[in-house]
Amino acid sequence: MFSRDIADYPDGIVLPVDKPYRWTSADLVRKIKRAACRHFGKKNLKVGHAGTLDPLATGILLVCIGAATRRAEELQASPKQYIAGVCFGATTPSYDLEKDIDRICPLDGVSEERLRAVLPSFVGEQMQVAPLFSAKSVDGVRAYETARKLLREAQARGESFDPGDILQSARINVYGCELLKYDERFDAPEPVEPTEGRGRIKVADVRGAELRHADILIDCSKGTYIRAFARDLGEALGSGAFLGSLRRTRNGGYDISEALSLDDALALLGSNQE
Repeated sequence: MFSRDIADYPDGIVLPVDKPYRWTSADLVRKIKRAACRHFGKKNLKVGHAGTLDPLATGILLVCIGAATRRAEELQASPKQYIAGVCFGATTPSYDLEKDIDRICPLDGVSEERLRAVLPSFVGEQMQVAPLFSAKSVDGVRAYETARKLLREAQARGESFDPGDILQSARINVYGCELLKYDERFDAPEPVEPTEGRGRIKVADVRGAELRHADILIDCSKGTYIRAFARDLGEALGSGAFLGSLRRTRNGGYDISEALSLDDALALLGSNQE
């Protein structure tokens, strides 16, 4: 447990926390901030994070407390590593399971052999268009706000969702990607209904869709969207793809083996209560 005096930590505290599934990064930070403010007896203690994780992703989220918030940008700029579970044969508007399948795609060009042949072309510096369902700012508006509006309008017209040419591409770097596992058939789990607070994010039910699946280890630079990587990989195989799962295993010099569960992080701050 930490001491009760934040002055004992002049450089602040960096907590590598394993973000729970279906929690937003902001949810986790708010939870830890409440515990930290109580623990250190401070009403306005600065608490932030170094690099957002999508709600349906798990893995390392670096939570910065006190003076460590000044290091957030430095930590966020570091290389990152992910294990991406990519589903082939369909697309979703969000490129993950936050939205339902909107298009079924052919699987003729999807195989382990083709995937191994295509992956090297994704290594190196490249331009990438971020998902429209993302926190990128477009003319001062978060992209996901524009995306939700466009999706509602398309559904009202009975049309498929077309994000159009809204986001500009950005330069990223993929240092390496390795196929860990390939399955000709993907048995999607039954989604659990969202609840208030913890795990409130909806998860699409893709059971019944004919999908193929691959686990891919990706080392990349700051600003790389793994959902967009999945989208582009599906297109490269003449199909469509989305993320079925995502886990960040390295960030800011921390490895997933060093990450604390949320309960353990709260216990260090003298709280393990919901």
